[in-house]
Amino acid sequence: MNTVHLHIPDYIILVIFLLVTVYFGFRFSKKQNSTQSYFAANGKIPSWAIGLSILATLISSITFLAYPGEGYSSNWILLVQGLMVPIVLLTTIWFIVPLYRKVIGLSTYEYFEKRFGSFARYYSSLGFVLTHFSKMGTVFFLLALALSNMSGVNTLVIISLIGIVIIILALLGGIEAMIWLDVIQGFMLFGCGLTCLIIILYSVHGGPAEVWHIARVNGHTGFGPYKWNFKKLTFVVMAINGLFYGIQKYGTDQTVVQRYLTAKSDKSAIRASLMGVFLLIPVWALFMFIGTGLFVYYKQNPIPAGMRSDAVFPYFIVNNIPTGVVGLIVASLVSAAVCSLGADLNCLAAVGLEDYYKRIYPNKTDKQYLKAGKWMVAAAGIGALLIAALYLSAGDEGVLGIVFTLYAIFSGGIAGIFLLGLFSARANRQGLTIGIIACIIFTAYAFLTSTKIGTGNHKILLLNLGKYNFTHNKLMIGVYSHLVIIGVGYLASLFFPKPILDKSLLYIGWRGVKQENNIKK
Repeated sequence: MNTVHLHIPDYIILVIFLLVTVYFGFRFSKKQNSTQSYFAANGKIPSWAIGLSILATLISSITFLAYPGEGYSSNWILLVQGLMVPIVLLTTIWFIVPLYRKVIGLSTYEYFEKRFGSFARYYSSLGFVLTHFSKMGTVFFLLALALSNMSGVNTLVIISLIGIVIIILALLGGIEAMIWLDVIQGFMLFGCGLTCLIIILYSVHGGPAEVWHIARVNGHTGFGPYKWNFKKLTFVVMAINGLFYGIQKYGTDQTVVQRYLTAKSDKSAIRASLMGVFLLIPVWALFMFIGTGLFVYYKQNPIPAGMRSDAVFPYFIVNNIPTGVVGLIVASLVSAAVCSLGADLNCLAAVGLEDYYKRIYPNKTDKQYLKAGKWMVAAAGIGALLIAALYLSAGDEGVLGIVFTLYAIFSGGIAGIFLLGLFSARANRQGLTIGIIACIIFTAYAFLTSTKIGTGNHKILLLNLGKYNFTHNKLMIGVYSHLVIIGVGYLASLFFPKPILDKSLLYIGWRGVKQENNIKK
């Protein structure tokens, strides 16, 4: 079976999409005359558009390629993390949104400073930066890998070309252009994914029933193993990890919180969040099941040996999808990356500007801050391109597994800081600082004693402490780091004076305001 590359109509469709994308940047560039418009769209975006934007920023090319790759090589266990998000959101979004819209200007981590001081702000914002650089590098890499397999063009060349387009778009259009492109991308991604799934199901001899039968017999359905075991990748590990992921994503992640600020009101932002997450689960499930279908299809039609699981879906697209339709799918894939990465660049620049640059240069004009923010967008884009190049040696682990592992490590207890600050009036700055130090020590220990370097049978641990090595699954590093922050931070706080707090920073403050409003009604 020889690989078929893109045809001229496919390239025409892709070029048209890229031109439309650049047009969006120029279309909104005239409105980007202040930091408020560039980073928060002056708080005038409708809730339905923000909801689709939240959906788009959380799916990106990772969903389009890594989820099918995981469904192809395994079962649906990595989907469990996403299934936990609605549970978290339904119990927290009601007070998280008004909290942030009231107490911060632009950076999520301003809340951490108001609650625990500047060290907490710098630590949490740095965690966000590291996490999202790793995520952005992954998105760039996956996109380049897919387009390289489809077109035959060198992966590094594609990374560079698409990266330049994304940086230009982010520089020109600001967050408003990203959000409206997200709306288009959301429809494109879901429509193309559904089209591909239908084609795959009916390309298998025996149809959907045979897909389900073969996948089930070969262990490619379900969310197991279901054992109570933290050393392996189990349902329990993914479920616990997913709960903290949901808290961190919707409670502490700049890419989501910044979208709260673009809404017209608290209620609008809450509606947008609920809409985004309840659309997210079907989309994640759709692309995971595409991988399941591909596993069955290539059981019947052998695939070339040595192909990465992340490359299987692009291989199917160029070999089995009609010309023209392939162009639309590739445009959807590029759109997913462009929107996600453009928004990430904007959010990284917002954090860099608010948490660092303004501290170093406190007396500049808004125009000067806007200019600095745009320079940060360009720098962040170049940094993400360099990280993408490093992913070329990612190995056989699978990119989705790598992303989840890096997220667990770089999260560094940030959700724990948020929970401690929100629910404990007794927790104070000194106690949290001790908790963060304990968290850093634990994370370093767990990572070093569980990570091997080398090749083949010659891999060795970075640090070998024998029976004291960290032996649990790496996704648990993130869970334990949050628990260390909460436990050590609270206990250490008891040795220092009780802080004098603005109750609006606490959950009980929100409850009090809500009760007062109910009484007035």
